[in-house]
Amino acid sequence: MGFPRTAPVLSVRDLAVSFPSEAGRVDAVRGVDFDLCPGRTLAIVGESGSGKSVTSMAVMGLLPEYASVTGSIALNGRELLELDDRQMSKIRGRDLGMIFQDPLSSLTPIFSVGRQIVEALEIHQNLDRDIAWKRAVELLDLVGIPNAAERARSFPHEFSGGMRQRVVIAMAMANDPQIIIADEPTTALDVTVQAQILDVLRLSQAETGAALIMITHDLGVVAGVADEVLVMYAGRPVELAPVEELFARPRMPYTIGLLGAVPRVDVAERRPLVPIAGNPPLLVDLPPGCPFQPRCPVSVPGCGDREPELTVVPGAAVDGHRAACIRAHEIRYDGRAVNCGGRIDGRPVYPVPPAPDAPAAHVPREQRPAVLEVKGLSKTFPLLRGALLKRRVGWVYAVSGVDLDIRQGETLGLVGESGCGKTSTLLEIMNLRPPQSGSIRIGGVDVAELRGRGAERQLRRTLQMVFQDPIGALDPRMTVFDILAEPLQAIGEADRTAIGARVDELMDLVGLDPEHSDRFPTAFSGGQRQRIAIARALATNPSLLVLDEPVSALDVSIQAGVINLLNELKATLGLSYLFVAHDLSVVRQISDRVAVMYLGRIVEIGALDEVFDNPQHPYTQALLSAIPVPDPVVERTRERIVLRGDLPSLIDSASGCRFVSRCPLHVTLDVAQRARCIGETPELTGRGGTGHRNACHFR
Repeated sequence: MGFPRTAPVLSVRDLAVSFPSEAGRVDAVRGVDFDLCPGRTLAIVGESGSGKSVTSMAVMGLLPEYASVTGSIALNGRELLELDDRQMSKIRGRDLGMIFQDPLSSLTPIFSVGRQIVEALEIHQNLDRDIAWKRAVELLDLVGIPNAAERARSFPHEFSGGMRQRVVIAMAMANDPQIIIADEPTTALDVTVQAQILDVLRLSQAETGAALIMITHDLGVVAGVADEVLVMYAGRPVELAPVEELFARPRMPYTIGLLGAVPRVDVAERRPLVPIAGNPPLLVDLPPGCPFQPRCPVSVPGCGDREPELTVVPGAAVDGHRAACIRAHEIRYDGRAVNCGGRIDGRPVYPVPPAPDAPAAHVPREQRPAVLEVKGLSKTFPLLRGALLKRRVGWVYAVSGVDLDIRQGETLGLVGESGCGKTSTLLEIMNLRPPQSGSIRIGGVDVAELRGRGAERQLRRTLQMVFQDPIGALDPRMTVFDILAEPLQAIGEADRTAIGARVDELMDLVGLDPEHSDRFPTAFSGGQRQRIAIARALATNPSLLVLDEPVSALDVSIQAGVINLLNELKATLGLSYLFVAHDLSVVRQISDRVAVMYLGRIVEIGALDEVFDNPQHPYTQALLSAIPVPDPVVERTRERIVLRGDLPSLIDSASGCRFVSRCPLHVTLDVAQRARCIGETPELTGRGGTGHRNACHFR
């Protein structure tokens, strides 16, 4: 299996992992085979529960004792499954390095980062403490930690998320391992930090000559770093191919579905995404046949006879392209990007659903009423010091003079890195209280003029919010009926029959079965729970929904369905959205206008296509260049602007451009122009009267 160019350093054969549960044996991994060669990168992709992480934990020997593991995992011919934990501990960290998704939980909070790297060195190498410390500093410098000698004495909580992940990468490469396993190493990071981390991973691989296993759900990342791709579904590999071949000519309907569900930042055409229907199966007592059959749009009766093996696709353009589908040889590639080129009998495997027609879109923007107007909004927080007696030592300038407006039937995407002020802006709007500075008008009503709870409650009906985490946003002790009925009761609806009818209407509106309203949230999948959260927000017939990262916690296939739902609801109900996200690919799929924030200020705002196709501010240009494109040819030839360093402190209120310390344009200017950047705060201005404005002196 695989595509070796030299002898494989890791060979996995017929790997199976199962766990006991109350419902029966959970077959989490079923017959995984692959080879990994030195210097090569294998990406393992698939939805949550497909077995990606369990496979990596089995290779590392980190599964719990109650897990049953069979098959073979050979490292340079040495069988790892025959080793006990003591023997594996001599291999982990030396021959096998691991980078986990959450760097904060991977580091010990009571030890400095330098000491933790020193410990990793001393365990596997007979080094003097001073030499080990010097090596730790070198590693931190190598992965891009500024002032490495000084920062080595810092503790994990003193680093940002991106810097902590760099520390974890430094630990993983400390002993020049033969294999580095990266399990979702960029999922929780901003796109600009993600670009930096991917560069560091490439550097670590080049420095150590290690093979890399990249586990991720981000197909854009896969397109940029992988040599081969292994697609998993229901615990088994369903497609294996070189990265260019897999993206250009996928042969498994599941792979085609994953690619068709991904929004692309480089495609201006606004058309619905193509989600995969249904949900992955429970891995307990799987029925015979292909486990993807219930969700497959091209299944035939023979698919239910037996589970197909991962075999070479007849007539594939590349030798060794394997797929687990009895119709793989029928799928043809027609050279077009639509539906990933997957067609059977001349028809697409996943037909593109029709785009919803929004009546408001046919009315010029200036003729539509404003549902939200924010002018000069500012928010500061006191910075306190002291254990018992708190004293103010400064201010945190979270939001500084924000201006924006949203018209009826319009979506404004608010984007920027973590800490830029997006959430603080949302909370100021949702608070319905007079702001510290500036004004907020909702549906023409100034929140500073509200008097009494009745007026606030009436305005609250027109403004609702959908949160990032549907699990945390829904009360697990309440049925879905009670969750949807609660906002109706809060606005004074007492008729049980009317409430029941409205709950059924809301369930149907978001694509859920009204018969399931008596179930609890835990009985639903992640995507279904987010649909319930959207239904609850729609209960009071609002005119504006505030959406705070509503799809970032979802698998790509489920994310596509929720994005399509939001676009359909906007078209049919005439809703307006304030959509906050860090993924600009998603923003391009759903927004009409975009506002880019940096350190509490809007640095660029305008119509979607104007901002994406002709970004003016250097920060916007860097954000857009950092978004990975799910196309290996495009992704590996793009010019990327990598920002150096982290966001500056929000405590500094000095004049001047806040982006100056990271700006790639600033270093190209002459002395007088640089002085202007440092001493004069740029205004948000535009040229040509199109409404496209940016806050840069020289753009």
